[in-house]
Amino acid sequence: MSADSSRRLVVGAVILSTFFVGFGGGVIFPILPNLGAVLGISPLLVGIILSANRFSRLLANAPAGVLVDRIGTRTPFVVGMLIQAIATFGYVVAMVAAHPDLWFLPDVPEAWFLGSRIGWGVGSAAVFATAYTIAADVSDDDSRGASMGLIRGGVLFGFPSGVVIGGVISELAGEVPAFAVATLFAIIATVVAYATIPETHVEGDEHRSVAAWDIDVSVPSLTVGLVNFAVLFAYIGALFATLVLFLDANELGVFGFDAQGSSGIFMAVTVVAAGIFMFLGGWVTDRTGSRVPTLVTFLSISFVGFVLLAMADSIATLTVACLFIGAGQGGTSGPLMALLADLTPEERMGRAVGTNNVLGDVGGGLGPIVSLPLIEVMGFWPVYLACAVLPILAGAVLLAGLHHETGQFTPTVDTSTDARAAESASGCETGSRPADGGD
Repeated sequence: MSADSSRRLVVGAVILSTFFVGFGGGVIFPILPNLGAVLGISPLLVGIILSANRFSRLLANAPAGVLVDRIGTRTPFVVGMLIQAIATFGYVVAMVAAHPDLWFLPDVPEAWFLGSRIGWGVGSAAVFATAYTIAADVSDDDSRGASMGLIRGGVLFGFPSGVVIGGVISELAGEVPAFAVATLFAIIATVVAYATIPETHVEGDEHRSVAAWDIDVSVPSLTVGLVNFAVLFAYIGALFATLVLFLDANELGVFGFDAQGSSGIFMAVTVVAAGIFMFLGGWVTDRTGSRVPTLVTFLSISFVGFVLLAMADSIATLTVACLFIGAGQGGTSGPLMALLADLTPEERMGRAVGTNNVLGDVGGGLGPIVSLPLIEVMGFWPVYLACAVLPILAGAVLLAGLHHETGQFTPTVDTSTDARAAESASGCETGSRPADGGD
């Protein structure tokens, strides 16, 4: 089998696994905000539950990245999948616990939901750290942008697809069947991962002993991570956490569904746009030789999308807003991870991904906690306009960080690769702490 065919098989296996397991991350979003009133859960507690996976992953991201650099990608990937499958089943337990006639389970569904979200975050930290590291390991300069875009698409596509299924199945058959379907898909994802994912990151006995919190603190890692923070705060933290409430407040729905089912449909619109432009964005940067113009373009598209969302008052305007937001999210994500791989020595890639995920999870975790209470006090459009500013700020951070690191606002892929090669040859990592933790 040729190297190119082998690369495609590995990338395809990662995409399939992350897509299936991502259902469990998204299925809760259209269900829990509406369950808040039924279960007597405050908006703040709903936001905490929705964000709990982000904060537990925040603590697990750095150790996961270090673990990848120490023992490789296969074992953390498969174990992470299994943990997520168990956590998804916890949603079923939470719904069963909500029935007081079942005396053998404590009648505290919010605690079961919270515990499941925490477990999900730990598992996803291992999956995310390995998925992007695998892509970097099996790709070269001419294919890295497309590979990152495809894997990023698999990771993110599964989540909103779970939102769609969660909204539709819960409306047609109830919440327990929706969570049960998500659990089934997570189990399938674990089996696929175990059967197909090879080791890509560690060869022979080259395991390195590093500190548990030896994350990458180079300028490229922090720059990319801050952009990820802004994008996920607005997209996952604000839009996904509030859309079902927005539809309910404005009495909007499609195909006869109420707010819960319709929110999944509209999120599917953002997913389709994100999936298309996630790959196209990475592919374009592979051909043009620079990631930055594409990144700035799609960050600007995100800005326009949230401005349109703040003004949306009909199905048509909301659909256009979701298309712009999805395109901006997708077109940013693939090139952003490719840029991180361009500027990071291979031996630090696991930890660099961990750094990126830490900052992204802070954004995605703070989003529901901040947006849900603010919307209750201020309404929707001020919050959405504030989210529109975040991609613009992210673009400024991106340009400033790249100029500081490379002396250019639009470094080329070849220049970045030369820099990585020179760093690896000399044993130096620009802007990073030495692997032994010294100054």
